[in-house]
Amino acid sequence: MILRKLSILNYKNIEQTEVAFSPKINCFFGNNGMGKTNLLDALYYLSFTKSHINTPDSQIIKDGQGICVIQGVYDYSGREENIFCAIRSGQRKQFKRNKKEYDKLSEHIGLLPLVMISPADVELIRGGSDERRRFLDMIISQQDKQYLNALIQYNKALHQRNILLKNQSRDNSLFEVLEMQMDMYGRLVYDTRKQLVEDFVPVFNDYYHQICNFSENVDLRYVSQIDKGELKDLLAENRERDRVLSYTSSGIHKDELEMLLNASLIRRVGSQGQNKTYLIALKLAQFAFLKEKGNTIPILLLDDLFDKLDANRVEQIIQLVNSDQFGQIFITDTNRKYLDEILSLTGNDYSLFKVDNGNVQPLTI
Repeated sequence: MILRKLSILNYKNIEQTEVAFSPKINCFFGNNGMGKTNLLDALYYLSFTKSHINTPDSQIIKDGQGICVIQGVYDYSGREENIFCAIRSGQRKQFKRNKKEYDKLSEHIGLLPLVMISPADVELIRGGSDERRRFLDMIISQQDKQYLNALIQYNKALHQRNILLKNQSRDNSLFEVLEMQMDMYGRLVYDTRKQLVEDFVPVFNDYYHQICNFSENVDLRYVSQIDKGELKDLLAENRERDRVLSYTSSGIHKDELEMLLNASLIRRVGSQGQNKTYLIALKLAQFAFLKEKGNTIPILLLDDLFDKLDANRVEQIIQLVNSDQFGQIFITDTNRKYLDEILSLTGNDYSLFKVDNGNVQPLTI
């Protein structure tokens, strides 16, 4: 899958631009705050119908404007896919595939597989467990519609149960119906997440060692309240307690993905460089998983990748991204040093752009 052309109107600080891309490497440089990350975020939005950093849609539209439009033209295994998105103030956002609007936004997820590596990924390590669950959900949902549907149905039942709790309902029959639904859908989510983590760890370890060449061991451990029992039993057992709390205290929405370095939580023992290497290896493993399970090669976005990495790790990453296993790549940096180095090492096609105050200009080397 290749993004051939991108058109943007009023996306954050990007007022208007239309850019044609290389099918292999596309590099963007410019000072901080000029719009490089916003450009990549617009690509992310076209794949996932939301911002990478979960910016509310009301804040995506450029200040003083009433509408934002993003449009991408993709080459998808020889056929053209035209994806259109419009965000209007106070209205439901609109997504169209080849001029036909989706009935549900969830129908779009997985069509345009994409992996983004950015400084915001540090929240996977230092943030709450919801960040790490979202990471798992994003990987699986791109290639498993049954999982995505189960997750949506589970969250609906969870929301309804929480309403009953807040209203101090005593209708046990209604609680039982919702808890049976949460148990059924939650079990599918649990089993799929657990299998993903098991399959994921060897690939993750391999990428980590390729980048840093150290003997450190990295690991992921999926921890759930339903490791040893049925969710419906746990929900029934905690119903009175949950009524006091006014929310559901048990279920797969409380699961944790423990991120380990040498058997300890990396958020407690990892240096800045180790954290960044850990996250890059994690995302490259995500890319490998999506490539293996999906129907096309995902797009890879590398935002400000080289900051806080030593020269050896930078060199290893450059060699990795120049390999044949990757397809189209988008890279940002504050200067041309690493970008020129990447381009000098590859015989692949490339394009270079300068981003200044939301304006994107193609350059020659």
